[in-house]
Amino acid sequence: MIYHVPWIYTPVRTVLAIWHQLTKTEIPELAKCSVLMRERSRVEETIHCMQRAGAGNLQVISDFDMTLTRFAHNGKRVPTTHNILDNRLLINEDCTKKMRELLNTYYPIEIDASRSAEEKLPLMVEWWTKVHELLIQQKIRKDMLARAVKESSAMLREGYKVFFDHLAEHQVPLLILSAGVGDVLEEVIRQNHVFHPNVHIISNYMDFDHTGVLQAFKGQLIHTFNKREGALSHAAGLRELQGRPNVLLLGDSLGDLTMADGVSEPQNVLTVGFLNDQVEERKESYINSFDIVLVKDETMDVPNAILRHGLGFVSNCF
Repeated sequence: MIYHVPWIYTPVRTVLAIWHQLTKTEIPELAKCSVLMRERSRVEETIHCMQRAGAGNLQVISDFDMTLTRFAHNGKRVPTTHNILDNRLLINEDCTKKMRELLNTYYPIEIDASRSAEEKLPLMVEWWTKVHELLIQQKIRKDMLARAVKESSAMLREGYKVFFDHLAEHQVPLLILSAGVGDVLEEVIRQNHVFHPNVHIISNYMDFDHTGVLQAFKGQLIHTFNKREGALSHAAGLRELQGRPNVLLLGDSLGDLTMADGVSEPQNVLTVGFLNDQVEERKESYINSFDIVLVKDETMDVPNAILRHGLGFVSNCF
């Protein structure tokens, strides 16, 4: 009697596809109503490829303001690193008024889905330059920054500790590429006890004189739409990022999508976009640009789930 084994006659590619379906880990967080994906199959395949490559081939690149920090809490906007400086310890009432006028003028331009990045770019340079000039005029003292952060309502997203600790435990570098104020950014994560050795920051840093008074900002200006230049000029030189071709990228602006441009020979890049504001106006452009879009989600649930389920990490954090 002859028995026919059907697997023998099945093409290898089909067998591999079936094996992939049987062995892949489901990520329930991707089924949340706040999660939008243009191509779910591509997302799952990218996560599967990252899982096979392991933590040693992964790096995480993230924006900071409104990405690692909350956009709002209890109906109120959470301050960005620039907004944290709006404290009478640091700046006067006239400076506050002028900074808010600039915000009301330029922020609608930054998030205007009808304008191209090329059109926005010079206006963003104009905005950041004017704000930095105002701050320099205030002669901010370095020794007051920690107190200003402590007195602020700055908040990292729910689940941040798991995110930071998880990456540190598995020695996965986290590159934060921010158009905010680097000195304030560092103080926020330091006060939340997650400034681990694997964290690298590229941002706008203050330059203080010998008495600790702000006199300028260091180096090239980083704003929302020139992060590609920052990634190419700074990130490419970080030894800890070399030989890690897989990238989990987190951002809240279309300009953040260029943050991985400094990665040498990328293999698998998974982009996650936080859509915090003007959802209906910007939803289509975000879905067409990011692999995963998180709508008004103030948590790190999805990034943590990708790291936990998709990359097969085992951690005491969970």
